[in-house]
Amino acid sequence: MIPFLLLKDITAKYADEIHSAVQRVVDRGWYLQGKENETFERHYADYIGTKYCIGCGNGLDALIWIYRAYIELGIMQRGDEVIVPANTYIASVLAITENGLKAVLVEPDPNTLGLDENKVEEAITPRTKSILLVHLYGRCAFTEKIGELCEKHHLHLVEDNAQAHGCRYKEKRTGSLGEAAGHSFYPGKNLGALGDGGAVTTDDEELADCIRALANYGSSKKYVFKYCGRNSRLDEIQAAVLDVKLRHLDEDNRLRQQVSAFYYDNIKNPLVTLPTRLPDENNVYHLFPILCERRDELQQYLAEKGVQTLIHYPIPPHKQECYYDEWPNSHLPMTERLAKIELSLPISPVLRSEDMERIVELLNVYS
Repeated sequence: MIPFLLLKDITAKYADEIHSAVQRVVDRGWYLQGKENETFERHYADYIGTKYCIGCGNGLDALIWIYRAYIELGIMQRGDEVIVPANTYIASVLAITENGLKAVLVEPDPNTLGLDENKVEEAITPRTKSILLVHLYGRCAFTEKIGELCEKHHLHLVEDNAQAHGCRYKEKRTGSLGEAAGHSFYPGKNLGALGDGGAVTTDDEELADCIRALANYGSSKKYVFKYCGRNSRLDEIQAAVLDVKLRHLDEDNRLRQQVSAFYYDNIKNPLVTLPTRLPDENNVYHLFPILCERRDELQQYLAEKGVQTLIHYPIPPHKQECYYDEWPNSHLPMTERLAKIELSLPISPVLRSEDMERIVELLNVYS
């Protein structure tokens, strides 16, 4: 079986460094809000290109804290609207609705799979205050037009960078293109912890201070609580592990790009459509999606031949039971179509050449 992802093998590449980092935390005896977290936050902010990084419990919390901070600071208020791509993972939408904001779903571009820049302006109303831009699959979703629309309509651009660690747009990395960005360090991400973890990056000092307090029970001074916050902190072991893996992130992304180049150059089956190929700097290939009208049949065929694939995502947010009252009769044809035809191929920094060749061979003979 060719597995979709071998996390054990990825971690094993840096086993000695990781063991040393974890042992350092154990020996120090300080497990929360210590030197490891400070070091990783500083290194990750430098890497992304922002002044501030605030570690937190997971990627969903990172996005929740951004919008909660906007509300606490009087920048937004409950009931305001946030434009978000309709084909995103549900966490992007949950972060909006968790804060009493209204998620306005906009269809994706079928070629890039990112937010369709030509459909954004028609979704803007007097209540629209933000665009949550999702760099889905590791593909940079930012465009000049989206940036111009934010300026024209005074919208706060927030990035969901959960799947795009290390991705670039021109001279800047994703995570530094807007006012703030949420990052996930779920183990399967390009920069993955050995458990849950997340962070916010921003250049806004006031926003950063508010987010740090919100994630620490609402406190920036012990036993003094300015906000009704929660407990959402990046622990010292995860921070130490992430700091090790951050040093190798660009190389791991380069290996992912090599796998993807092989797929793009060699998948020739007319039944399989590949998303528009972006320059490598604009895609760190967290996932490699393909599109096939007979997706379920293709997935079963590959499974029988020993190749594990996954679907991202089979039920879009507006069709989930938890949002039935929010969008009871909505119809988003492109999003719903992508949910029926998307299939993700194995991709990782440890995928073997012979496995890539086998996957492509099987795809090309499928009929």
